[in-house]
Amino acid sequence: MSELGLFPLGIVLLPTERLPLHIFEDRYQELIEECLAQDAEFGLVFADDDGIRDVGTRARVAEVLTRFEDGRLNILVEGGERFQVDELTDGRSFHTAEVSPIDDADDAADEIAIGEAMRIFGVLRDVTGSDVEPPDPSSPQLSYALAGKVELSAGEKLMLLRELSERRRIELVHELLEHAVLAARRVRRAAERAATNGKVDLG
Repeated sequence: MSELGLFPLGIVLLPTERLPLHIFEDRYQELIEECLAQDAEFGLVFADDDGIRDVGTRARVAEVLTRFEDGRLNILVEGGERFQVDELTDGRSFHTAEVSPIDDADDAADEIAIGEAMRIFGVLRDVTGSDVEPPDPSSPQLSYALAGKVELSAGEKLMLLRELSERRRIELVHELLEHAVLAARRVRRAAERAATNGKVDLG
């Protein structure tokens, strides 16, 4: 086990995912400045009224986007390895915990499942008109690379964080992408109907 500074938020960071964060509280400014000075990671964990969850993702500051005169920061972070929160600790201005790594089971996804997940991701890009670059299909954590490029709920992302099988995660991501395609098509159809006031243009 090792002690890690924690940043509890109402969002979930997946391995390989990049997210912008606005750092405004003094204690988290201290945490981020310490990580920058030591080239160290912190732990991003989901927290709400029910408390801090017992799984999280190590995060590294990939870029400092803006420094404000009052100490606030806009940063871009990148998700690293997952961890298990073994015990919350104290003694610092920010949250800390004893953590241990989460290791995947030896259960890789097969090429057919990978191909299908990449295909449905391409369909989603087409339906939404997105220019987001698809991930490398040979990525050892392709499930996270795909999931990190679409908008998912915190509950869905936590489910992926807890899953120890890459094979199963690819299946889950495929299902989530299919749901996203259906939702995007509904939105597009609604927009098309709205553009014609719900009527067929006979012009």
